[in-house]
Amino acid sequence: MIGREEKSHAGDVAKTDFEELFESEIKELQDGDIIKGKIVQITQDAVMVDIGYKSEGQVPLREFLDKDGKPTVKVGDDISVLLERREDDNGYIVLSKAKADQLQVWDDIIDSYEKGTPVDGVVTQRIKGGFYVDVNGITAFLPGSQVDLKPVRNPDKLVGQTFQFRVLKHNRRKNNVIVSRRVLLEEEREVLKKTTLENIQEGSVIEGLVKNITDYGAFIDLGGIDGLIHLTDLSWGKVTHPSQVLKIGDKVNVKVLKYNKEDGKISLGLKQTKEDPWLTVKDKYPVGAKVSGNVVNITDYGAFIEVEAGLEGLIHISEMSWTKLKHPSQKLKVGDHVEVMVLDIDPASKRISLGLKQIEPNPWIDAEKKYPKGSRVTGTVKNITDFGMFIGIEEGIDGLVHVSDLTWKKIKHPSELYKKGQEVEAVVLNIDSANKRFSLSTKLLERNPWEGVEDRYKPGMIIEGRVTSVADFGAFVEIEPGLEGLVHVSELSRGKKKGSDISTGDMVEVEVLNVDPEDNKIGLSIRTIKKAEAAGEA
Repeated sequence: MIGREEKSHAGDVAKTDFEELFESEIKELQDGDIIKGKIVQITQDAVMVDIGYKSEGQVPLREFLDKDGKPTVKVGDDISVLLERREDDNGYIVLSKAKADQLQVWDDIIDSYEKGTPVDGVVTQRIKGGFYVDVNGITAFLPGSQVDLKPVRNPDKLVGQTFQFRVLKHNRRKNNVIVSRRVLLEEEREVLKKTTLENIQEGSVIEGLVKNITDYGAFIDLGGIDGLIHLTDLSWGKVTHPSQVLKIGDKVNVKVLKYNKEDGKISLGLKQTKEDPWLTVKDKYPVGAKVSGNVVNITDYGAFIEVEAGLEGLIHISEMSWTKLKHPSQKLKVGDHVEVMVLDIDPASKRISLGLKQIEPNPWIDAEKKYPKGSRVTGTVKNITDFGMFIGIEEGIDGLVHVSDLTWKKIKHPSELYKKGQEVEAVVLNIDSANKRFSLSTKLLERNPWEGVEDRYKPGMIIEGRVTSVADFGAFVEIEPGLEGLVHVSELSRGKKKGSDISTGDMVEVEVLNVDPEDNKIGLSIRTIKKAEAAGEA
């Protein structure tokens, strides 16, 4: 039978052995070790963790709080922690969940670097030369050159976005990590390029993204490789710059026109994905049909109208108005939307002749009935030229008063009598509706000085007049307003050189030699008067 002393001795031995065993296990742990434990209690400021040793470990509660200040763990959860100190003043083992997580992240970063696998990160801040990226709590540096395949236009938009990155360099001791997004994009692009090149073939239609625009065309990203749409292959219509058709970022379907496997160049077409409108133009726009379109260009000889994408027609200046125009800009301007009539189509030459005036009523159709010869009309002087003046009678109809029909008086220029914008009355002389000519006269409103001229002037009469002009063959003398007679050179002063003794504007006495009312002619003489005067003096 074992005595009390023996039992006591045995208990002391067991106790000593357990303490030694525990102490040996505790000694195996080192500060900085990561160990696993179970949460056994959550207090106001700490989380108690059983790590399987003589005392529990303690982690500050703040390491488990979310953004709203609420714990993210509960009693019974298994967690990994870092041993910071084996015992504090209260006998607890000091642990850290945050530092354990950070060490784990570092292990993951190193593992990713060695294996070449990507890591997830959030761009947190833009700095000089690049960005800061949060990789699960570790701040990494993203150089500006490693952000994308091309320069980023708005760097601030990247902040807050999550991407995958490749670890380029790391230094755990200095807590430095350098990452790249561009490397991953280049790898993805190479994979896409390979796939694209395997499937691409001339004549196929594929989708692409407008990557860049130049003066001569647009570059399309087909998936890892770029193709070019030349300016001439953008549209069936006239295009002066690619930006008229495309903009960067547009998704478009394009046709592969040519693929050179040796240099990797791909020629693309956008217009080839649509039917050439000239193939069906005659069926779609028969002669005589009315169509509408926009004025896209104006020249000296007419205006070009786009009736649909790829189809332009010309309105010649002669087909713009029933009245004559000096320039198409008097009727149209670029951007105007107009209705026109198809006059002729030549698909082979890709030409469409259009008419604008055919849409409007032809004012000349009833002009002869409205304005019979001899009737009086009223209008506004629209233009004055050396040969006469144009009077606007109504919209689309102008009449011409030739300089010879302005007045019975002798004038040098129509502007001596009329000015632009003046309202005048005239007599209709003739209307040629086929050729759109309207002849008028204003002198017929005046008294004809030649009427009864033979009664007012008899041969032998001596009258006074004003010299209006002097020519080699004689001088014209106005004897009353609108009535002139001719002093032939042979009837000028004897002994003088061809009228050198008179000049325009002189007042002279003349003798009436003859009167011809049918041809509106009066013969005058100065010589006979001079001769009579000389005889009287003798």
